Amino acid sequence: MRIKAEIFMIPIGISLSFMFLLFTTASAQPPIYMYNFCENSTLLSSSYKDNVETLLSWITTDSFKSNGYNFTTVNSNNNNNDDAVYGLYSCRYDITGYFCQFCITTAASELSRRCPNAVRAIIWYDVCIIRYSNQSFIGNVTLTPTWNITGPRIIKHSSESRKAEESVQSLIWKATVETKKFWAVDEFDWVDNEKRYGWVQCDRDIKSDECSECLHTLLDIFPECCSTHAQWAVFGPSCGIRMDDEKFYQTSGDGGSSKSRKFIISFSVLGSVALLCFGVYCFWYRKRVRRDKMMFDEETLNGDLPTIPLIAVLHSTNNFSEESKLGEGGFGPVYKGILPDGRQIAVKRLSKFSGQGTQEFKNEVMFIAKLQHRNLVRLLGCCLEENENILVYEYMCNASLDSHLFGGDEKRKQLDWKLRLSIINGIAKGILYLHEDSRLKVIHRDLKGSNVLLDYEMNPKISDFGLARAFEIGQNQANTKRVVGT
Repeated sequence: MRIKAEIFMIPIGISLSFMFLLFTTASAQPPIYMYNFCENSTLLSSSYKDNVETLLSWITTDSFKSNGYNFTTVNSNNNNNDDAVYGLYSCRYDITGYFCQFCITTAASELSRRCPNAVRAIIWYDVCIIRYSNQSFIGNVTLTPTWNITGPRIIKHSSESRKAEESVQSLIWKATVETKKFWAVDEFDWVDNEKRYGWVQCDRDIKSDECSECLHTLLDIFPECCSTHAQWAVFGPSCGIRMDDEKFYQTSGDGGSSKSRKFIISFSVLGSVALLCFGVYCFWYRKRVRRDKMMFDEETLNGDLPTIPLIAVLHSTNNFSEESKLGEGGFGPVYKGILPDGRQIAVKRLSKFSGQGTQEFKNEVMFIAKLQHRNLVRLLGCCLEENENILVYEYMCNASLDSHLFGGDEKRKQLDWKLRLSIINGIAKGILYLHEDSRLKVIHRDLKGSNVLLDYEMNPKISDFGLARAFEIGQNQANTKRVVGT
């Protein structure tokens, strides 16, 4: 059976895509490994192993010219076909171009490492899947193996479980009957004015009724594994389901409608004319702004931290909209953003009225860019265009430690003593790294609950290095000219 050729593409202006590609090439993080299945065998022939390597190499190469999905068969052209390998790769429907290629390339390498002696293997990443077998599965639904994952957030009301099932049912109908695109996403109004975001998807070579059967098989697992969780996902070889209280996918509304595409094209043309007319002025102005406002010497960035185009930041935060705003600190407002691959980011924008200024911004860039530790927040890039001083971080979905310590009974209940000890140990490891093990000896000087962020698994990450100070090797004390910290 041949697969359908209709692939859903997110419409977006060429120039905007190019800017995102420049940014993501420099700073995109590896896709997130989720799970793998290996059916090992001691009877594999050397020709079968060679064919697996050839298949994975083909998958990697083909992903650079496909629309996120394809399959093939590799064999040694013998009459028995006993060493044939059937393979398939697929990206999430909203993930295309570089982001899909990046995931497939990473997954192919990891699958080869994790399943070196497998006759049948599957690997799942957050936005892509690769599978192969010695038995042809193309055009057929595969229901096993299945696996599931849940997040730490627990539902507040028992009725939410039933509501989640009904929401997924509506997505299955949309994917298999209404649109027949074999994928669907939607946003659902929830209890207490919250939102839920759902996604379903099937392989593109199976039939609508097989897709429905596959998704309903996964949904049947939900009551046993995930019904008490706000964040959950269930996956199989041929399909997947995910529900979350944070938006994790891109839609045509995010990528741009026909009107927004026309606007982008018009804006690009006008921008080109403006650049031709005012090129000399803009060059002089940018030089003056960089010299007068930032005064960064060359070694401040020195390739340690990529610069991000302002247009990419504006697009990811919906032009710094109030809906994207997470809060405000001494540095300025912080916004939540979503990249085209679905990765969530936190964008810190220096306010013109902030009590912190150039030196604090410079500290943040200098220190975090050069410090890498699992208990330090990761700085992905910065933007210095158009009088803007912007820092882009990995997004911490569980907010700050103080929001759990002082945020009411529900949040405090999440912090049992085992978790509190784990958080304390994580903070201590981060401080030890700063003081003893990093290439810079750094004193934070503003460590407090609001500057300790918690990731998806409640791991602590120290943030906000605006008041930090570096010590020389062997230096044990220093004097300060002002009171700092809280």
